[in-house]
Amino acid sequence: MDFSLSPELQALQEKTRRFIAEVVIPYEDDPRQTPHGPAEALRDELVAHARAAGLLTPHGPRELGGLGLSHRAKAVVFEEAGYSPLGPVAMNIHAPDEGNIHLLDAIATPAQRERWLRPLVEGHARSCFAMTEPAPGAGSDPTMLTTTATRDGDDYVIHGTKWFITGAVGARVAIIMAKLEDGAATMFLSDMDAPGIRVERTMDALDACFTGGHSVLRLEGLRVPAENVLGALGEGFRYAQVRLAPARLTHCMRWLGAARRAHDTALAYAARRRAFGKRLGEHEGVGFMLADNAMDLHAARLSTWHTAWVLDQGQRGKHESSMSKVAVSEAVWRVVDRSVQILGGQGVTGETIVMRIFKDIRAFRIYDGPSEVHRWSVARRLLRRAAPPEEGAS
Repeated sequence: MDFSLSPELQALQEKTRRFIAEVVIPYEDDPRQTPHGPAEALRDELVAHARAAGLLTPHGPRELGGLGLSHRAKAVVFEEAGYSPLGPVAMNIHAPDEGNIHLLDAIATPAQRERWLRPLVEGHARSCFAMTEPAPGAGSDPTMLTTTATRDGDDYVIHGTKWFITGAVGARVAIIMAKLEDGAATMFLSDMDAPGIRVERTMDALDACFTGGHSVLRLEGLRVPAENVLGALGEGFRYAQVRLAPARLTHCMRWLGAARRAHDTALAYAARRRAFGKRLGEHEGVGFMLADNAMDLHAARLSTWHTAWVLDQGQRGKHESSMSKVAVSEAVWRVVDRSVQILGGQGVTGETIVMRIFKDIRAFRIYDGPSEVHRWSVARRLLRRAAPPEEGAS
């Protein structure tokens, strides 16, 4: 594996870094940020800046205006974007749009690409991914899906409730997971202003970095024409993996940038703040935390890059992305938590960006599958490989 950066990728990394520092970070005190994410007007303004800079939707297909980056190139660029909570919003690489763009690019029909994918890549629309349901419906176990889709002439009629649907408020299109009459899971595309789909309420959440927040959706007699089935009937769970394996990894990339920002902030403070006759960072307790941060960031970056390399080789990377998701989500959490500790009062107040990063990043250990589910999945695979051959088998 060659992890060296080409001159072109180095230039793109530096361009992204300058864009975040000079254009995006000055917006971090903008009052158009709400408990449910940046307001649409703020998002549109930031997107316009990224469009002008040639940095909009870098993962999107080239024929629709994106840069068509490989997974490894995304690892470099997305980390730089994640250095500000507003960076992924500006560059149109935040969840759930980033994962939805990848999914639509992989399986949408030409008509669906033109109707829904193009405006997403161009930054003129947002989307949501409606799979998760309240109990007893699908959560970490997608096979518990309760939302139904019944064929009625040329349409499918969908009934169900979805919850914790990121970006639903203000989204133009929803990708909806529902089960057919035979129980097979299928994905459907629907405009969010269609009759039969409504946002029931917006949920209060620890994080505030996703435009549109997190919502409960009610689907009551939602009619979806057959041509708006996404992919093949009954292949919903397989397509979910097409989306989720890379999406777990891009979460790692973005949050790695955020954790680096928290560490840089704590390091600068420890280098200038004096206590008990010397710089704070010269005290062993603080110095060791800074060293542990550097090691966690290094290991998280290597894990992310390795899995990106696996995906770039055309491999599914499901298990690699699971392992990276756990390793990186827990490493960056440790980094941010230590940074808060080093900063003391400045870490638990809005005097620095670190409190905001702390609140936003905690949920990463849950999003796209909690660490415990990924550990269970990895353990099952290990045990299958280690199982002795069945008695009597040749």
